[in-house]
Parts: sequence; structure tokens; C-alpha cells
Amino acid sequence: MGGSVSGRRSCVHGLLCVLLIAGAALILAIGNWGSAALAESASASSHDMHVGVASCAGSTCHGRSEPTGKVVRQDELLRWQDPASPTGAHSRAYTVLSGARARDIAARLNIGPATDAPMCLGCHSDPAYAGKGPQFHTSDGVGCEACHGGAQSWLSSHYAVGGTHAANVARGMYPLDRPRARAEKCLDCHFGSDRSGQFVSHRIMAAGHPRVSFELDLFSALQQHHLEDADYVSRKGRTNNVKLWAIGQAVAVNRATTLFADPKLGQEGVFPEITFFDCQTCHRQFVDGPKGKANWVANPGRPIPSGMPAFNDENMIMLSAAARVAAPVLSAKFEADSRDFHAALAKDRASAVKAGKKLASSADQLAYAFARADLGRNATFDMIESIAGPTLAPRFTDYEGSVQAVMAVDTLLNALVRGGYVSDKSAAAIRGSIDRAYKAVGDSNNYRPADFRAALSQAASSIRALK
Repeated sequence: MGGSVSGRRSCVHGLLCVLLIAGAALILAIGNWGSAALAESASASSHDMHVGVASCAGSTCHGRSEPTGKVVRQDELLRWQDPASPTGAHSRAYTVLSGARARDIAARLNIGPATDAPMCLGCHSDPAYAGKGPQFHTSDGVGCEACHGGAQSWLSSHYAVGGTHAANVARGMYPLDRPRARAEKCLDCHFGSDRSGQFVSHRIMAAGHPRVSFELDLFSALQQHHLEDADYVSRKGRTNNVKLWAIGQAVAVNRATTLFADPKLGQEGVFPEITFFDCQTCHRQFVDGPKGKANWVANPGRPIPSGMPAFNDENMIMLSAAARVAAPVLSAKFEADSRDFHAALAKDRASAVKAGKKLASSADQLAYAFARADLGRNATFDMIESIAGPTLAPRFTDYEGSVQAVMAVDTLLNALVRGGYVSDKSAAAIRGSIDRAYKAVGDSNNYRPADFRAALSQAASSIRALK
């Protein structure tokens, strides 16, 4: 399988396919960079009507049965509709609401049919907040415009002779070629947002919804409907997969801490909103009899009392690994802010919110730094070492962070292959070590930290040998 996209699809399909469906001053100057750069096109997109998938489906547009187009494949709709592979997960998002699991979840939540419930349709369909055209159908699921933005103002111009991508973005097309913008868009459903129907609370998970997890580069590969050929590169530039991964981690930390600070989302009655916390710090096996033993494991990145639920820091750990390599000047500050945030959670909500906002700003600064950094061969190898090395490995005490780690190692190996730094043959030769790391997180109920660390270390060692 090597480091190819198809290889990655094969090895993570079982772990992630369900999650794909279930979802979707200097400091001030840097902190506002992401939102300022994004705001104009995001605002334009939010004000344009969504005309519907059928508007994109002509045989001269994206509806061909074969990839025979000169500029784009033109069979994108067929790939989006794939009934079995991850590339078709978005088109199946609405359909799963009719399944037995969704019906059970809806019954437990007492929300009526899931196919009509606003709390489901915000991510299992295109919410089209600005309005729906005559060819729009909720049953299309997560359609083209859910990601590319309402096409009312750019549908005709985006295929016009002489048209440019920049002009389309100016008319409201969402700039998915920008890593920060793509991360913000994907996280709306693959983590949550403050918009209606786009937040998976612990109540929804307790009713049976799958755990929500996200990694920008890997999920982009699983959903990719286009080819990054010479024409694509001339119009939008070549994707740097390492930057995509690193910026995705930074934006995820920013999103989580920002939503946690929102009083409408961060609390549920007298409790904090539990969806922000690490599942396995509470959902562990316990035994009342004499054979019972403590199953809490100390985590050096979380200065909290034993037995206290821990904030889900899977993206924080990955961001720490990336920052150590790509932004060492900012790394120490981010590490300190992360620890301060965990510590504040043991005090009171006001302290936690204050620390969370500071951490969100640090993550935003890192996203900006990654966008400017030269993340090539050496940086990629170093990031793999950073993830699996002795400094961060002790932080893999819980399932969620370990899943992120193995996805990251696989993503970064694939980036080395795409960059021409590692051959497909060499990557294929060490595939077994990557698969063993995936196996170590194959069952959340059978996760063992020491076993995972050993498997991750072996995977990193195998990749190191390719350097």
C-alpha cells in the first residue's frame, strides 16, 4: 500500500469511516490573522443561496461517468455518491439518519424522526443557512455547497473562460485551498460550531452517537474528489500535507477551547459540558471486589488531581509535537498555556475560561507560524520523532490522543512519499509497523497505554530507518 492515499484509505477505513459520516499588539495581530483572512469569503458564502447538488450535475460540469475532463475530472459527482467508500460518506450522511442506530438515538433524545430533527440536519445535510434554491434537497446529505459555499453568485462564473479561482472566491466560493479555511469548515461538523445543529453534546453521545474525531489532512485525503495535477497547482498551488496536518491541529485546539468558553455550550446544568472531556477518563472498567485496582494513569501534561475528568487534549499533544519542530520560539508558551489550562480546570469555570482563551490565542499564533514555515523533508521526519519520542510519549495515557498519534505518523509518512523523499516501495516495506500501531487503537475498550507506546515507537523507528 505504501504511503499512497489509497493505502491510507484501506488501513484506516474501519477506524474512521463511521466518524466521517457522523460528524461535520503582536498577539492581537497574529490572533486575528486566521479569522480576518477567512472572514470575507466566509461571510460571502453565508449570504449566498444554496442552489443544490443537481445544479452541479450536468455532463459538461461534474456529472460525467468517466474522468475525461480537461481542466477537472468532471466525474466528481460520481465519486461523491460512491455507496461504499469514504469518498461517498458525505452523500450518505442523510441516509444514515434513517438507520436503526439513528432511530434509537432520536427516540432516546425524544426529538422525533432524525431525518427531520434540526440537531441532526445541521451536519447530516447541508444546513444552507442563507436559503435554498428550487433544486436543493435536504436528502442529498452533505452536498457540494456545504463545503464549497452557496453557489448562487459564482455558479455560472466558475466555469467561464478566463475565470480565476480568486474571482470565484471573491464572489462567495469558500476557499478550501487555504488550510486554515478548510480546517474551520471541516471542524464545523467534525468537532462542532456555535451554529444551530452543529454541536454534538454529551447528551447526544450518551444516546448512542459515535465519538467525534478529526484530522484535517487524513480526512481530506479520504474525501478527495479531485486530482492535484499541473492545472490545479497553477490555479491554487500545491498542497503541503504537513502544513495541512499541523494547521488542522492548531485550529482544532482553538475551536475546542473557544467553544468551551461559550457559556451556552460549555455548561450543561451544574456540570461542564462533558463532550469536551476525554471519554476514557470516565468510561473505564471498574471492579468493586478485592481484585479491583486503580486504573487512573498519571499524565505529565495534565497537572490535575487523580480521578478528575481530563479535557480531551488529543490535538494539544499533536500541536505540541508540531510546535517543537516548526515554531520552537512559540512552543514553550503553548506548552505553558496548555498546562495552565488543565490546572485551571481543577479550580473553577472562570479560571478555566480565562486560561482557555489564552490557550486558544496561542494555538492561533501557531497556525499563523505554520503557514509561514518551511515544512519539508527534515521537518517531517523531526515531527514523527517528536510525536513518538520520550518527551511526548508519556502523555499517551488515553485512547483519543493515541488515535491522533497513529493518524499523524501515517499522515506524515504519506507526506514524505508525496514529496518524493520516501519511495512507495520503501513505505510499503514498513507498512506492517504502522498497521500494528493502528491495531493498538483498534478497540477503545481494550486500549493499553504501554502496548500502544511500544507499537508507536516501533513505527517511528521503522520510518527513521528511511531517513
